[in-house]
Amino acid sequence: MRIGIDARFYGTAGRGLGRYVSELIAHLEDIDRENEYWIFLRQENFGQYVPTNPRFHKVLAEMPWYGWREQLFFPRLLKSYQLDVVHFTHFNVPLLYNRPFVVTIHDLILMTFPTQRMTTLAPIYFGLKRLAYRLVITSALRRARRVITVSEHSKAEIVKYFPFMAKRDITVTYEACSPNLRGNVAAATPRVNDLPHPYFLYVGNAYPHKNLDWLVAAFQSYRRSNHDDRHLVLVGSQDYFGERLRREAEEAGRSENVVFFGMATDAELAALYDGATAYVFPSLCEGFGLPPLEAMCRGVPVVSSKESCLPEVLGEAVLYFDPRDPNSLAAALRQVENDADLRQSLVIKGREQASRYDWKSCAQATAKAYADAARQQR
Repeated sequence: MRIGIDARFYGTAGRGLGRYVSELIAHLEDIDRENEYWIFLRQENFGQYVPTNPRFHKVLAEMPWYGWREQLFFPRLLKSYQLDVVHFTHFNVPLLYNRPFVVTIHDLILMTFPTQRMTTLAPIYFGLKRLAYRLVITSALRRARRVITVSEHSKAEIVKYFPFMAKRDITVTYEACSPNLRGNVAAATPRVNDLPHPYFLYVGNAYPHKNLDWLVAAFQSYRRSNHDDRHLVLVGSQDYFGERLRREAEEAGRSENVVFFGMATDAELAALYDGATAYVFPSLCEGFGLPPLEAMCRGVPVVSSKESCLPEVLGEAVLYFDPRDPNSLAAALRQVENDADLRQSLVIKGREQASRYDWKSCAQATAKAYADAARQQR
């Protein structure tokens, strides 16, 4: 079977989605010695992927996400390889692609969490963008031979917003901690060594649904009321949303003891987790929520929002708080900071919870979806 994978989000280019794509491909390479794969990448991540299986081949697909070139030229490129099935690893399936495909829908955040702060566009253009998103994702769901998502919560949301999917099979493939973040205590890198200690840690982007403006304000309230000199380290891209968060924190006088670390390598990320008092996840809306699971792998206590899929993924291995109530976060931070027995319990439960997920299982279920899609008659 000839399989294509849209890997334009591969690696650091795609943030959390990039982790999904890179780990999926790495584990498909391990388990599949029978099928032939063509991996479609952009220039910025073309060098990051080095095939280890001779049946996996790289193809340059320099077409930006969500643009007209993706819609017009990507289908033509895919068809030239005469693929039996293509895996689109995000919802943005070209409307003109009419051969068998599998699509992964990670979340429906543009539908469940619509806010003008999600975009730099004027309101009328943001409204048009949301309409285009709905058109593309509806088309993808209707035409896909198989649909994959990353949690039962996301599966339920797909059925809720697209009722025709109630009669369709939706495969849930949980994500997992990267093998790069498992193992022994990491050697601290120079950038990590320079951080002020002790600190609470957040890893992820600064999109509005991540609730970081609230986190920064709640952290300052906690710090002042407890006369605490602890720091909050925020790790993630300093893109438009990251820079806006930093600027607004400074303008509001909330940037004291807040460190905007920027992007981190896996080595830096492991060291950052190892040095943290706790990992804090205030998100209001998630498809899976990978960073808290990574923190668990590193033996870091996790305090988390109890919204969307997070109880499903994190179970009873974290200390939950209300992501709209600063007092709830403050109470959770005080508990994890002052109660050594609680911290140890969270570490033990966290490692056990994280061990329930593995990328090999994800790759096996995805490979089955490819086979099913190729066999299915329209």
